[in-house]
Amino acid sequence: MADTAPAARPESSEAAEAKPPRRLGNLAIVWHTAKRYPRQIALAWGALLTTSAATIAIPYGFKRVIDRGFGPGGGGDVGTSFHYLLMIVVVLAIATAIRFYYVSWLGERVVADIRLKVQRHLLTLAPRFFEENRPSEIASRLTSDTALIEQVVGTTVSVALRNLFTGVGGLIYLFAISPKLAGLLVLGIPLIIAPIALLGRRVRNLSRTSQDRIADVGSLATETLGAMKIVQAFGQEDREAARFDAAVSATFAAAKRRIAIRAFMTAIVIGLMFGSITLVLWEGAIDVAAGRITGGAIAAFVLTGGIVAGAFGALTEVYGDLLRGAGAAGRLADLLAERSEIAVPAHPIALPAPAVGRLAFEHVEFRYPTRPEVAALHDFSLTVSPGETVAVVGPSGAGKTTLFQLIQRFYDPAAGRLTMDGIDLRDADPAAIRARIAMVPQETVIFGASARDNLRYGHWEASDEQLWAAAEAANAAGFLRELPQGLDTFLGEGGARLSGGQRQRVAIARALLRDAPVLLLDEATSALDAESERLVQQALERLMTSRTTLVIAHRLATVRAAQRIIVMDGGRIVEDGNHAALMARSGLYARLASLQFSEAA
Repeated sequence: MADTAPAARPESSEAAEAKPPRRLGNLAIVWHTAKRYPRQIALAWGALLTTSAATIAIPYGFKRVIDRGFGPGGGGDVGTSFHYLLMIVVVLAIATAIRFYYVSWLGERVVADIRLKVQRHLLTLAPRFFEENRPSEIASRLTSDTALIEQVVGTTVSVALRNLFTGVGGLIYLFAISPKLAGLLVLGIPLIIAPIALLGRRVRNLSRTSQDRIADVGSLATETLGAMKIVQAFGQEDREAARFDAAVSATFAAAKRRIAIRAFMTAIVIGLMFGSITLVLWEGAIDVAAGRITGGAIAAFVLTGGIVAGAFGALTEVYGDLLRGAGAAGRLADLLAERSEIAVPAHPIALPAPAVGRLAFEHVEFRYPTRPEVAALHDFSLTVSPGETVAVVGPSGAGKTTLFQLIQRFYDPAAGRLTMDGIDLRDADPAAIRARIAMVPQETVIFGASARDNLRYGHWEASDEQLWAAAEAANAAGFLRELPQGLDTFLGEGGARLSGGQRQRVAIARALLRDAPVLLLDEATSALDAESERLVQQALERLMTSRTTLVIAHRLATVRAAQRIIVMDGGRIVEDGNHAALMARSGLYARLASLQFSEAA
């Protein structure tokens, strides 16, 4: 088995909730992305101001209608007043449509840009990050969190600004109608702001918790669906359903707490706002009876007061949405803040050309960051000559796979150095290093794409002739030609439409197309039937020709074919030689051979 770093440790609920609370400042990432589109922002801003102004103008239109159409001596100018009112409605409708289009456009565009930015950044991170963090949880950030941001940009911010401008504009108009009544109304505003400030922090924390629980649901669903054959084979459907039910229940419980606080906050704010308006209008009715204000003015005051109350009441709900969006933006910002410890040097040294394929470990020390108490490699030295095939054997945890991780510069040694063609890998560009390496992993990776795309992953610009030549050399051409659409056939998630041996041969063809001087082969023929193993072994022999090859050996056939065998234990080389010499020593290799390869011994 491969001796990789320790498995990722899922973040606990307590740890997630212990993180610093999310603040609206996290939405800065949204603004930095949106400001790249100044024309759309300007049009949306202009339409938003127009809709707010038109909304406030409607009560004034009704005031004209009432005072001029129903007041003493009125009636002569009522038609003009209605024309004015209809004009306001038309302007409001057009401006609302423009605002909706450009705000929605900005929401979709910003989300697309953020997703692209986060994905591109994730591709630069070292494998260590994905060993310590669940990929399914990261995927949730790219989907559910960005959906929340789309809601914030495409709806929430627009609604918030519209209600803010409408509320402020309405207050100004209320003072124009009756300073005394408006002053009484304003006295109630601190009573409305207080619960927002007091309950806002609680809503923010609950919003973050709710998002974490949603991510847990997505992670669990991905894990279960990806292992459906195992779930059904072991009859664990009920257990998995119970696990998912518990995760969904936890999500619902977190959502209920958040909804309850928001509902309580909304009820208090709206109750205080409309209660204040009612008391103020009571005073206004007395002024109308005394002739100190006209009927149209009090009607406009009532209508404007309702608009202002609705605007400030909506702000309480919008604030909660903004907090949820801020939490989502903060989670994405956390991803963007991650930095890979495997970086391109400021002045990378170019690898020699043409490539030779010489590898040298010089007194290398290495410990996995997640398991610092155990030395994966200790004072490890090994030189692999150009074109040489070296098989690496040893018990699980001996450090075999660690060699591959270091050669591909997924990690750097803590001490000593590793060179390729005489250049320390830490001084070279990781992309240049990996361009000289072809890899056939033990667990074959087949993408949910066509056979063509899976093959040309080794060389994306490869022609069909090159693809078929590699497929022939890998003993894969036969079954590829039998696919319904040939190379354009979709292979299914994880290559579900192929057998294990067929997937392995596609991986070998991919490595052949890579045509790299260094081959890392984590042989995976132990789980194949005899015929598949024979075909894969033939393909491997072609692939290894004229290449510097390191083989993590699981099959005796590969070991016997190797020019040299190194035996590892505890991160060191304990034996070195060919098959016959190592068997004659009766050491660790001989014991492993008697256990692992007894059928061929």
